[in-house]
Amino acid sequence: MDPPNHGAHQLPENDVEKQGELEATELNVTTDAGSDTLNHSDIPPDPLLLKGKLAKLNAKVESLAGLEARGITRVLQEEKHHGDIHGYLQMFALWFSISLTAINIITGLLGPLVFQLGWVDCVCIVIFANALSACGASYTSTFGPESGNRTMIIGRYFMGYWPSKLFCILNLVMQLGWGIIGCIIAGQMFSAVNGAGLSVSVGCVISAVCIGLIATFGIAIIYTYGRYAFIPQIFAILVLVGSAGKSFDTSTVAVGPAGTVTAHRCSFFALLFATVIGLAGLGADFYVYYPTATPKWITFLTTWSGIWLPTIFCNIIGVGIATGVATTPAWNDAYSISSGALFLACYDGLGGFGGFCVVILALGSITNNAPGTYAGALTIQVLGRYAKAIPRWFWCVVITLIELICSVAGRNYLFRIFENFLPIMSYSVCPWLSIALEEHLLFHVLRGVPFDWTAWDDKKKLPIGAAALFASLVGWAGALMGMHQIWYQGPIALKIGGYGGDIGAWTSIAFACITYPPLRYVELKRFGR
Repeated sequence: MDPPNHGAHQLPENDVEKQGELEATELNVTTDAGSDTLNHSDIPPDPLLLKGKLAKLNAKVESLAGLEARGITRVLQEEKHHGDIHGYLQMFALWFSISLTAINIITGLLGPLVFQLGWVDCVCIVIFANALSACGASYTSTFGPESGNRTMIIGRYFMGYWPSKLFCILNLVMQLGWGIIGCIIAGQMFSAVNGAGLSVSVGCVISAVCIGLIATFGIAIIYTYGRYAFIPQIFAILVLVGSAGKSFDTSTVAVGPAGTVTAHRCSFFALLFATVIGLAGLGADFYVYYPTATPKWITFLTTWSGIWLPTIFCNIIGVGIATGVATTPAWNDAYSISSGALFLACYDGLGGFGGFCVVILALGSITNNAPGTYAGALTIQVLGRYAKAIPRWFWCVVITLIELICSVAGRNYLFRIFENFLPIMSYSVCPWLSIALEEHLLFHVLRGVPFDWTAWDDKKKLPIGAAALFASLVGWAGALMGMHQIWYQGPIALKIGGYGGDIGAWTSIAFACITYPPLRYVELKRFGR
């Protein structure tokens, strides 16, 4: 079979989808039976409105071996690979690699160090907060095989064509935020290992470039890298436990009056919940090449377990390290320098081998953040016809540059970013997920109305979105009532324990869930879609 023409296509906007489907049908794309990775060189690229030198440049880039040319164009059934047990295990391996990372160790640190909670408090919160938040990405991922559409495209069926763009922007901000955090963590680790020979800034540049390269090449290399990347990560983390475990203090208890402890528990739960719930914005992006008939329960459980198990493992290790900071002077001194210095101190006594393990953990941020950068590029394309006309790989480059610049600028404020940025994620995701669940269950499942996945780019067939937009605004108002941040404390949040605890995610869910159904019912009666 001849390779597809990667050159420019000068097509009207309304003909883009038809042309893409026509090309896919003519090429009759197939894969070898039992293969677990699609041969992306055989998939027709998205039609692009590029001309002249830009078209030639794009053709050269997309001709690179292994680079995914497709953007947000829907993946048809004949373009999908065959489903088998190997493919399901690959689902698990992808999320396991994404979640088995130093970032999740650092979030565990915040329980004892910031919220002054004890060992039992933190471990219980880690287990249940992650069990709940992992459901977000697990739910959205079930739409990937069925629809062949990316997550933010699926959002159009819940939010409408125009209101969904607002959530695309919020999702992009979340993925950029995670990329920046990942670059800072990796940069601090590289710098800690190399001492004065390598600054944190240079470490940020190295990590950003690695993240950007993997994201640019696309889903095939993300799956391949994720299939093996967790192996050295497990090795390094187990060595960390063996080296630092003797200093873990499992007898620590929460500090402060009962009301204050309750408030801190709420805030730590909210922070851990926010850390994982943001993955809901990219859950379906990695499953669009799976067969349409892939069982939803398999997709949900493999994704959920792939997120939950490594996340609680890393979080609990972070809690253990935090309990030892107060009693281990070397750790306390390292903590005042950076997270990278703290990790290196935890490997104290292992010499150069300890530094090698820190480097492995630093490289884990690539596995964690490359998928987010990849999804961020797809999210940009959902914003409109001009964004869609620019190839996905270019947007990956742009996002990488932003992550690089911002990580270098914010390299000294990691823990402040964690405390202030992470909870805000849930304030935007929770109303979106609430509306998605209600739209799916109340207005499609119960009424027996299937989604028309072929209408992914047709404004006239997608929902109006007025009900979803208004319910989202009400949900955000609820978040303001329940949030507890340094820069703002909501009136409901201040009632928690007499001190103030963060329940913004739950108030946003409650407000959005109550508001959406009656508004959507009226919208359907009035407009029929």
